[in-house]
Amino acid sequence: MTTNETSRDDQAFRDVYVSAKDGLKLHVREYGPQVTQTPAVVCLPGMARTAADFHPLATLLANDPQQPHRVICIDYRGRGLSEWDPDWTHYNPFTELDDLQQVLAALGVPKAVFVGTSRGGLIVLGLVAVAPELIHAVVFNDVGPVVEPQGLVRIRGYLGKLPQPADYGEAIAILRSYSDAQFPSLDDSHWEALAHGTWHEVDGKLQLAYDPALKNTLEGIDLTKAAPPLWPMFDGLKELPVLVVRGEKSDILRPDTLAEMQARHGKLETVLVADQGHTPVMSHADVSLPIVSFINRVSLPGGV
Repeated sequence: MTTNETSRDDQAFRDVYVSAKDGLKLHVREYGPQVTQTPAVVCLPGMARTAADFHPLATLLANDPQQPHRVICIDYRGRGLSEWDPDWTHYNPFTELDDLQQVLAALGVPKAVFVGTSRGGLIVLGLVAVAPELIHAVVFNDVGPVVEPQGLVRIRGYLGKLPQPADYGEAIAILRSYSDAQFPSLDDSHWEALAHGTWHEVDGKLQLAYDPALKNTLEGIDLTKAAPPLWPMFDGLKELPVLVVRGEKSDILRPDTLAEMQARHGKLETVLVADQGHTPVMSHADVSLPIVSFINRVSLPGGV
C-alpha cells in the first residue's frame, strides 16, 4: 500500500493505492483523520463513476468541527485512477466486492458507515451476505434490492459511447444532451462536477474516466427483464440504521420498491430529492446535507 498527500480545491486528501488479490492497483481517496472514535465512512460510486463524485460530501464530513470523520472513497478497477483490467469480464460486482474487502483490510477498517451510489449500494448488499460485521450503517443513493431494467437500458445507451469533448465546456453540453431530462434544475456548477467525474485530462486531452470496455458488461444482456431481487440481503440490515436517498425522477429505484423497503425496515429513513433522477448528485446541498446529518447521528455511541 502506498500513500501520497494531494490537495485539490484547497481540501487535502490522501491518494492511497492498494493491490487487489490479482495484483491490480486500486486507487482510494482518504479524507480526514486516520484515527477517530467513530466508524469510518466508506463511499462507493456508481457503475461508471469515480471517487471524485464524493468530494463535496467527504469534505463536509472530514472537516466537521464537532465530529471529523475518516472518509474513504474508492475507485473501482477500471475507473478513476485505478488500473484498467485487461479482462473486462472482471468488471462485475463480485470482483468489486472482493476488491472492497481488500481495501478495507489494507486500510485497517473494522467497521464502517457505507454510502453506496447505484452499483455501490448493490455492492453493500453483497457485503451483507459475506461480511455483515463490517457494516455499521448504510446510505443507499438511489438504489435498492430491485433495479428497474428501463434505467439500465438508458445507461447502456451511452456507457462507453459518449463523444470525445474538446474541453469541459463541450463535455458539459454532452452530458446535458444525454441527462437533462433526469436533472432539469441543476445549475452550471453541478454539471461541471458531473463532467469532471466523467472525463479527466490525459496528455492535454479529455478522456473518459473509466475503461470504455465497461460497456461490454451490459451488451448482450436481456434488459427487458429485471434482475432477481436482493430482498434477503436487504433484510439483513433491519437492525442497522439505513437512509435511502431517491431522486424524484429516478428510473432505477421505483416508488413501490422504496415503499417495500420501508415496510421491511421499520426505522428506515428516506430523502426525496426534487427534480433529480438517477443518481442524485453529491455536490447538491439537498443530497449531501441530509447524508451528513444522518452519518453524524448514527456514528455517535448508541446513535440511531
